[in-house]
Amino acid sequence: MRLPVDARHIRAFNRTRQVTLVARGALADNLFTRMRGLLGRRSLADGDGLLLRGDNAIHSVGMQFVFDALFLDQHGTVVHLIAEMPPLRFSPFVWRARDVLELPSGALARTGTAVGDQIDIQLV
Repeated sequence: MRLPVDARHIRAFNRTRQVTLVARGALADNLFTRMRGLLGRRSLADGDGLLLRGDNAIHSVGMQFVFDALFLDQHGTVVHLIAEMPPLRFSPFVWRARDVLELPSGALARTGTAVGDQIDIQLV
């Protein structure tokens, strides 16, 4: 599902597992917001998240905390995931990915989210 360009807040629901991943999320869909990402934050609380629109690789250089990441294709299907990505790391390029959803550390394990799951992104 593609979001309108004026959307700034999102929710993410794992339709496959019937569980909410993000209740209070932000959308990063321009050069500035995508480059900034989660830099400057000390953590992500449960229910928080960041959707990086148009990215197929991420890094955690300058990050101060561990986080989980879901790589989604154009249909919202999980094509790759990284659990507990520590600071100072680079993800692989995931060629099928069109967006990356960053979540609090442990969210993937708590929700059972896996490759192949369908993630619905909604405007809030």
